[in-house]
Amino acid sequence: MTTLYDAPAEDLIEAVAEELAEEDSIEAPDWAQFTKAGVGRELPPEQEDFWQRRAASLLRTVAINGPVGVSRLETRYGDAKQGTTRYRVRPPQTTSGSGNIIRTILQQLEDAGYIEIAQGEGRNVTGEGRALLDNTASDVLADLDRPELERYA
Repeated sequence: MTTLYDAPAEDLIEAVAEELAEEDSIEAPDWAQFTKAGVGRELPPEQEDFWQRRAASLLRTVAINGPVGVSRLETRYGDAKQGTTRYRVRPPQTTSGSGNIIRTILQQLEDAGYIEIAQGEGRNVTGEGRALLDNTASDVLADLDRPELERYA
């Protein structure tokens, strides 16, 4: 049986994002077009399907690393701070990702039934969320035309 670990991450996230967009359960709120994806960013995301891609990525991350909380996910989706010094002499500083975006997407995934709260530990993927990821991974592997991945199909 094919699992989410067998499919390439980028292809799996793209396919899950398309499925989430078709369901209409994960939609970007009105304020999402004005907010940055993290402290280290200068502008809001320019992708039209950013919200669904981030939701798919969060679902995969929670499935792999769960139980996980918003604070650890902020660190995971953070980046290096730009423009800290002119000559880049001191070590780079890291910034966290947007907690509001992460928290809102996790709440939407909970309402859709893909994630549940593990009391005191963070969030885990439900059976329905795991099934979505595994079924999508098998579809992704079936669509890929790579000889090294034929053994998984």
